[in-house]
Amino acid sequence: MIRVLLIDDQPLIRSGFRALLELEDDIEVVAEAADGARGVELARAHRPDIALVDIQMPVVDGIEATRRIAADPALAGVHVVILTNYGLDEHVFDALRAGAAGFLVKDIHPEDFLHAVRVAARGDALLAPSITRKLIDRYVSRPPAPEVIAGTTELTAREREVVVLVARGLSNNEIAAHLVISPLTAKTHVNRAMTKLHARDRAQLVVLAYESGLVIPRRA
Repeated sequence: MIRVLLIDDQPLIRSGFRALLELEDDIEVVAEAADGARGVELARAHRPDIALVDIQMPVVDGIEATRRIAADPALAGVHVVILTNYGLDEHVFDALRAGAAGFLVKDIHPEDFLHAVRVAARGDALLAPSITRKLIDRYVSRPPAPEVIAGTTELTAREREVVVLVARGLSNNEIAAHLVISPLTAKTHVNRAMTKLHARDRAQLVVLAYESGLVIPRRA
């Protein structure tokens, strides 16, 4: 059973998502919150698999709520998925840096929404290659100064190679084809790199790759 926490200040949005989710036999909505502070409390109380978090909320916004959940070791199993009306804007970018596993636009088709919840519950980031490339474009236009990221020196040469490919928007299957390895081996290298860099998921791995200087934007 996939356990979901809804955090959104709009009752109509919450009721709509709840109604859709509870039609599924393998999904349960365990709690709802109308602000980020209460959402973090409920995350600690219920330990859901997924927290669907709106960005703009009273008391504590979605970015800060995401940061608090991601920073709590007891909530390591909670995958935060950001809900937004605007697509990949600056707020979503900040949420990914705060530890979100990905994001969904609120006008998503119901079947795509349900698929996304299941993908996130498996621990896979909701960051499709097309979205990764948008993040790359953001870094290209405003490249950050390299930061010292713990764990970068522990990466093997192959893991560094895989991180570069992830950060350039390749899926595991595409990485496997590029390196002439199996998809399972590619996934293993990605997971080991995430462990060494203390990245919660693929989304954060992309951010860390650019912030550490492992990947330099090609047009920067």
